[in-house]
Amino acid sequence: MGFNCGIVGLPNAGKSTIFNALTSAHAEVASYPFCTINPHQGIAPVPDPRLTRIGQLIRPKKIIPTTLEVWDIAGLVKGASKGEGLGNQFLSHIRNVDALIHVVRCFEDENVAHEGERIDPLRDVEIINTELLLSDVEIVSRRITKISKLAKTGDKQAQEELKALKKIESGLNEGVPARRIEGNEHHLKELSLLTTKPVLYVVNVSEPGTDRSSEHAQSLMDLAVQENVPVVTISGKLEDELQELNEEEKQGFLREYGFERSGLEELIINGYQLLKLITFYTTVSEELRAWTVKKGTMAPAAAGKIHSDMEKGFIKAEVINYEDFITAGALHHAREEGHLALEGKVYEVKDGDIITFKFNV
Repeated sequence: MGFNCGIVGLPNAGKSTIFNALTSAHAEVASYPFCTINPHQGIAPVPDPRLTRIGQLIRPKKIIPTTLEVWDIAGLVKGASKGEGLGNQFLSHIRNVDALIHVVRCFEDENVAHEGERIDPLRDVEIINTELLLSDVEIVSRRITKISKLAKTGDKQAQEELKALKKIESGLNEGVPARRIEGNEHHLKELSLLTTKPVLYVVNVSEPGTDRSSEHAQSLMDLAVQENVPVVTISGKLEDELQELNEEEKQGFLREYGFERSGLEELIINGYQLLKLITFYTTVSEELRAWTVKKGTMAPAAAGKIHSDMEKGFIKAEVINYEDFITAGALHHAREEGHLALEGKVYEVKDGDIITFKFNV
């Protein structure tokens, strides 16, 4: 099972431009709504200095980074929850992703149409959030209608669920997303509500350094703080142009602007963290590879990411911590210095582990 983020936003917020830059794909970009009818799917490599450092020390023939799956979902409009602008289809696409990257337009461009007569990030966010909330209210309402009949018969479990559902419905009607309604995790999980998904706001500006402190961008960043939602500032158009440069030119450009890494790299890293993902590494047959698992994954399940037979026949995991490996300078030195740990089925994989799995087929 892969992990994915869906890019959402109003039409012409810059979603497809950012998606293209993220994945080096070529989803159609047009200045009118609904040019993206089907969700475009791409793969974005996760920036990982540790992978590069390990590679420099062991010099494998092949290095494979871990990746994040990204979907470009067509722009939602007001009334989507009622079917406006192919809304039901778009909402179903959102239901299939693990997290949402919400792109919000904070740039002026008279050549590109937009919702309303002026740029207003808070209005735009409210439109999207309202449609997601309305969709969730409808789902919860249907479930309440169904479970109420059973609760009236005296079924204790149904009565407990009905109580929880009414609390969720009340919260949604007050504009509280399901992810912030505490104490009902079990029921929320079963309902698969759209507002349970973690969200990352993208402040899409015209040029780095010019809009960050502008009224438009600042209002969105203030909202993100209030909602405890991570936020990344990006110039989608500029990032797309950066993809045309070679690595040396790109790094020179970033240094000129005083950035350690591009906005896209920040976005991928934040998306990775949003999904609570960690990375472990394997070095087999002169191939260094990074793998993605959820935080809290046990060693056998991590082995299963590589091949199902490895999980079924798991015996043990030989683990070296990244920091110990760097200090030792080589895998065999790390082993000689006693940094190799033999772990069993109950070992929880840590971010940065370098692992060799032992298993029976």
